[in-house]
Amino acid sequence: MRVYIRPPRPEDERAYSEAVVRSADHLGPWNPVEPDGLPELVLRQGTALRSFMIFDHEDDGLVGRVNVANIVRGRFRNASLGYDSYVPYAGTGRMTEGLRLIVDRCFAAGPDGLGLHRLEINVQPENERSLAMAKRLGFRHEGYSPRMLHLNGDWRDHERFALTAEEWPGA
Repeated sequence: MRVYIRPPRPEDERAYSEAVVRSADHLGPWNPVEPDGLPELVLRQGTALRSFMIFDHEDDGLVGRVNVANIVRGRFRNASLGYDSYVPYAGTGRMTEGLRLIVDRCFAAGPDGLGLHRLEINVQPENERSLAMAKRLGFRHEGYSPRMLHLNGDWRDHERFALTAEEWPGA
């Protein structure tokens, strides 16, 4: 692996802000560009949200951020993955490597794993790179959700993908 993952820390604020600003054109069509959003994200970590930062082994540069959100326990054991990749690492395969590590962590039992059974990825239909990511990771297409999420001032349609632990090669 060319990358490693870990939870976000307050000391990541500068690297995060610089990565988001540098990647504004890359992120802007799909997600809000919020370079000052890391402190709030760190504070929101808990039972329903776990975030991970993906870093490059060679230069410790910030490759991307992944939120494991809407975590539901009990009989459902489900969560949604949301992710942003950052320039200059976008398109190099490092985000895919990092997401593989995170999916492994999501399906793994505790104490280090989240012990989930099912993961979802929801992608705007025009976001070809994220659609390809979901498919590359082995997520299956489950459907189409009109006006699912309010982003950048509009309700956005999403393609819905899912994967269960039994379908994941690393489980």
